[in-house]
Amino acid sequence: MRIVITAAIAAGFLATPHGAQAQKAAEPVKAEIFAELRQEVGNITFTPDKRVIFSHHPFFSPDIRVAELNPDRKSFRPFPDASWNTPRAGTDHYLDSVLGLRGDENGIIWLMDMGQRTPLTPKLVGWDAKRNRLHRIYYIPAPASLPESQHNDFVVDLKNRKFYIADEGIGPGGDGSKAALVVVDMDTGAARRVLQGHATTKPEDRPITVEGRDLTLPGKDGKPVAIKVGADGIAADKDFRWLYYAPLSGTSVYRLRIADLIDERLGDAELGAKVERYAAKPNNGGFSLDARGNLYLTEVEAKAVGVIPAEGRQYRRFATHEGLSWPDGVSYSPDGFMYVSAAQLPLAALFNDGKALNRAPYYIFRFKPLAPGRIGH
Repeated sequence: MRIVITAAIAAGFLATPHGAQAQKAAEPVKAEIFAELRQEVGNITFTPDKRVIFSHHPFFSPDIRVAELNPDRKSFRPFPDASWNTPRAGTDHYLDSVLGLRGDENGIIWLMDMGQRTPLTPKLVGWDAKRNRLHRIYYIPAPASLPESQHNDFVVDLKNRKFYIADEGIGPGGDGSKAALVVVDMDTGAARRVLQGHATTKPEDRPITVEGRDLTLPGKDGKPVAIKVGADGIAADKDFRWLYYAPLSGTSVYRLRIADLIDERLGDAELGAKVERYAAKPNNGGFSLDARGNLYLTEVEAKAVGVIPAEGRQYRRFATHEGLSWPDGVSYSPDGFMYVSAAQLPLAALFNDGKALNRAPYYIFRFKPLAPGRIGH
């Protein structure tokens, strides 16, 4: 049964009873331009010594899939090296199609290779940035992956030794209806697909509208069809008690106890019954959760990052910038800032009658969150 949402989304500021001073404090801050680059940025993560690692958005088929920002904040080098960014026959030890990536406190950079360009079996590649060597590869074969899979954002849970992956369900031929969550065990490598097609993972019937235009793709009959994206944003609290997730195309954030998610005795029906609706939201991309439980999310229809405060759970815009076109991943750095990319997807040729309106520079922004977060998430 589809969950019907009636709560209104607060698009401006969080109303408070404390007068004009509190109202002013809730107004969005202006995000700071941190880096200017010549290629489209996807997601961003960090090493404990503050190295900036980012994906070039796979939508634009970049030659360098993943990069490390140079100190000049304008140039980059391939990460982990040129070989891992170069497709070659006879092996899958290279990065094919990467958007989601996460760093952990041990200095491992985890790279979600969707495997859609070659194609390859989707895999999580862990690169030890301290020792500059491969740490481990986790494969996500069928039935945990489907032909329609598009594994994107994910959570690294070292406490429970698991990865939690959001599969948007919009890979080749997918319309989001088979979106799901995927759990990968760090010790055994076993991958398990859950909540496929559940009301909380598949997209709602609402378009993604940017500057008054719906983002569409040609349908099977040649007529434009509005894009609808399933499970995308995903994050865990600092104690790894709750997993928060949402479809990009949707009006609600949901949460699930991690103890229930990793309990393999629970079938999808039992697990689905334990999901809670957490808060209202706009169409959004990535998630990040700070130490106080405030949830940050990228508002893809506006040039903004929003927050759902733990107290009150009412969405408000938190950081904005006129250059923040299609904010995607949002991630916390050990320097105390949250970072966010601007990929300019709505300006791509596919959405503008074949005329590419996107152009360099492409920005990485940052802003101070309400509380510290978890490195790389």
